Amino acid sequence: MEIGQLYQFVLLIVLVGMLLGIGLVVLNNFSTASGVTGTVAATGINNTMNALATIPSTWLPLVVVVAMLAIVLVLVLRSFGGAGGRK
Repeated sequence: MEIGQLYQFVLLIVLVGMLLGIGLVVLNNFSTASGVTGTVAATGINNTMNALATIPSTWLPLVVVVAMLAIVLVLVLRSFGGAGGRK
């Protein structure tokens, strides 16, 4: 990944965050609008919402950190004359 391609990665992360947020809002609205309580469906909806809620706080920052470390590694390797470095 080059610096010029960084905006594509940022857009992807923003898109994933928006999809997760919209998904949680839809599940919450579906849960309240359907009126299911104490059933297997309500338990399934709640479990799904709880599982999705952990992604923005744990997995998304981890992906961003790994991508940033990969960019720094590529820049360091290129500066020392690795692939695509100075000739």
